[in-house]
Amino acid sequence: MAGNSQGQSNLTIKQFVERILNIGQLSRLEHLQLVTTFLSDYKVTDEERNQINRVFDELQTGRLKLVG
Repeated sequence: MAGNSQGQSNLTIKQFVERILNIGQLSRLEHLQLVTTFLSDYKVTDEERNQINRVFDELQTGRLKLVG
């Protein structure tokens, strides 16, 4: 889900969300990845959707910063 081109292993959605929330900011690419994952029906559980919603809630309330 959230791997990069430098060969780092993929993060689970929960790990991805926790990292974003701990850092307190979200890149536009990460935002796109989360939206795409959220809107896809491919193997996304209710728990994973709830995790992604946490990020969107934090972003909407201003507790999370969207960066370039």
